[in-house]
Amino acid sequence: MALRRNKLQRWRLSLFGLSVLIGGILVFESSRFYWHQQLYQTVKQRWSNPAAERRGLWLPGFSPDVVAKPLAGVLDDLSGITYDYDQDRLLVITNGEGAQIVALNTSGNVLARYPLAGFVDTEGLAYLGGGRVVVTEEIDQRLSFIQLPEMPQTIHREADQFISIGINNNTKNKGFEGVTYDPIGDRLFVIKERDPRQLYEIGGVVRSLKGRLSTEIIDRTSWVDDGVFARDLADVYYHPTTGHLILLSEQSKLLIELDSDGRYISYRSLLEGFKDVFTPKVHPEGVTMDAHGRLYVVAEPNLFYSFSPQPPK
Repeated sequence: MALRRNKLQRWRLSLFGLSVLIGGILVFESSRFYWHQQLYQTVKQRWSNPAAERRGLWLPGFSPDVVAKPLAGVLDDLSGITYDYDQDRLLVITNGEGAQIVALNTSGNVLARYPLAGFVDTEGLAYLGGGRVVVTEEIDQRLSFIQLPEMPQTIHREADQFISIGINNNTKNKGFEGVTYDPIGDRLFVIKERDPRQLYEIGGVVRSLKGRLSTEIIDRTSWVDDGVFARDLADVYYHPTTGHLILLSEQSKLLIELDSDGRYISYRSLLEGFKDVFTPKVHPEGVTMDAHGRLYVVAEPNLFYSFSPQPPK
């Protein structure tokens, strides 16, 4: 009996050591920073029982079903993505010359194009409902509110309402990178990429657009400092059912889930299973989810990914 217990203990220690080694490899490949936090969470997730511990979306439980699909007619600078729940479609935005908003179906096929005129350094995109979106312009730290036309046509910057927030202005292209909208609480979450990484909550947005000025800006950067072990922030998504946030890191190639109080819940490395896809020339830039629970990531230059949740074992 004692010999059997000793063998069982050695077997458990071997598995634990293997998990630590795997976690260490993933950490080394995805980020040179915050390695101790990611290593701890890697081991914890691998030894946890998702069915018992699932308090939210549980990112390790998402499996890919579309991988690195090039988007037709999008050659470069794919930057952000959001879900249009009114038409059950995805909207992506590009950066640089020829910036545009492109409508996709959930398989990544192009449905329509809305060229953008006069916009500078467009990075993030969020759907507000009723055909309205908000676009972030990184260098100006500007949020432009756009009513999409019924028929695809050019959208001019001068015609839109906007908010410009000059917080920690940085001319080195490290400003507002991503945005998401909470339709129940009528609030935006906006992220600043890095130096420093920051997260802001802007309340009363749609209410103010309708003429009832009631905007409130809250600094949520402590959530990032406490729960996000990544070098930068490329995009953010608000999940209305759970109230959780998913934050995307381009440099660390991670998705990280925070709860409604900013506490860490789970993470998924985009390198896991994708080492030959997420090469140094591929940069994940946008994340969103649809009403059916599927998760989407877009990456520069022009690649589309989708993930489906798997039931816990």
